[in-house]
This record gives sequence, C-alpha cells and structure tokens, in this order.
Amino acid sequence: MSRNTLVVAGLALILAIGALVLPFVWRPDTGGATVDLSGIQADIEQLKQSSSSQSMKVAYMDAEAAFLVFVSAVSDLRQQITDKNAEKSQLSVDFSQGAISQEEATRRGYVIEAELLDARMTTAAGTLDRMIASEKFADLRSALVTLSDQGQPVVDAINELVSTIRVGAIDANEFQLRLAAYTQAFNEFDGYVTSAATTKLVQATEKVANAYGYDLVVRKKDVIMYRNPATVDDITDLVKAEIADYL
Repeated sequence: MSRNTLVVAGLALILAIGALVLPFVWRPDTGGATVDLSGIQADIEQLKQSSSSQSMKVAYMDAEAAFLVFVSAVSDLRQQITDKNAEKSQLSVDFSQGAISQEEATRRGYVIEAELLDARMTTAAGTLDRMIASEKFADLRSALVTLSDQGQPVVDAINELVSTIRVGAIDANEFQLRLAAYTQAFNEFDGYVTSAATTKLVQATEKVANAYGYDLVVRKKDVIMYRNPATVDDITDLVKAEIADYL
C-alpha cells in the first residue's frame, strides 16, 4: 500500500472530525473552539469583563489520565504486544547468557520484530473496528470505515512479511527495507486512530463542561503549579466516567 493512499484516508478522517490535536483550552460557549496556551490570560480577562463574570466557573482536565480509559478498554487487544515485547526481552537474555548463537539470535530477532509490528497493527485495526461498532463514534463512522478499508492492505502486507521471514524466504536487507516501510505506514494509520479517540475526548470534555456550567476548561499539562480548589475544579474523573463506555 502506498503512503499516498493512506494519507488520502487520513485526510478523509481529518475532514470528518476537524481539529485532531487535543487543545490546551476548551470553551463550551464557543462550540469547542481552541485557544492557544499563550492566550489563556487574555481569555480570562475577557471573561472577567463580561456580564457573567461574577459566576465564571473554571476547571481543568488531565487529558493524559483520561485517555488511559481508551487504552484500558482495549487491553485485551494490547496483550499480544505485551507478549511479543516479553519474548523480545527473553531473546536478549538468552543470547547474553550464551544459550543461542549470534546467527540464531539474529534470525529469531527478525521474526519477533515482524510479529511485533503485526501485533501493533492488529491492535490498532481492532481498536478501529470497535470505534466503528460503537454508537459513541457514530458521527465519525463513515470516515472510520474509509480508514479501515484503506488500512487493510497494510495489515495484509505485514502478515505476508511475517510469513516470509518465518521461513527465511527473504534476505536481511530486503527485510529491513520492508519492515521500515510498513512501520511508517503503521505509524500513520495508528496516528489517525489515536486522533479519532482524541476527538471524542474533546467532545466528552465539552459535554461535561456544558452539563456542569463551566465557562473555561484548561488542559492539565504535566502539572498545575497552583490552583485554588475553591474556585478551580478538577473534572478529570467526570470526563473519564463519560467516556467509560465509548469502547
């Protein structure tokens, strides 16, 4: 599958869901428009000057923590990645202890690398399938189906690479070239899947903010140096509860 073909699918997803990068700030009163971090102070000042400033409600949300809800929801799919990484580590131990030769370690290493990429692609494709089946992703379904169709050749190509390297019917240089190309295709595909989940996280945050009457929701990045707990709320758990059944 060419890179251009996958990019076409990605563009379709972008057109369907709009901004894919998790914003620093959500403004429920502006339909989810984003504001750059450097503009937060000016935004707050504007709110203070408005007639509703007396009752302005501000909150923050830990996006990374909330996103783990999606990761946990597909933990069964991700197990195959964990297993392959463990196998890769054990191979390194076996070689360092002299249990296998350099030639055998290299041969098995190639097989594991191909199988690991296959596991990662299968996980991403499986996650996408769950998104397509979920009513919570219904507004993105058409674009997600297109992405799934365009990604299938990548799945097939990686499967074929696994079969070929297992029987040794490919030389090392050709294997490395194909592995690199398929890894790049996977990264693009996985990025679009992650972007779809990010979009739903943004929507869920906006839904919670509107339901609880917040005027401004700031994204927590790494750590908040200070907040007044009496006036600035943490809505992370509310957002996590909202997206708990999305996948």
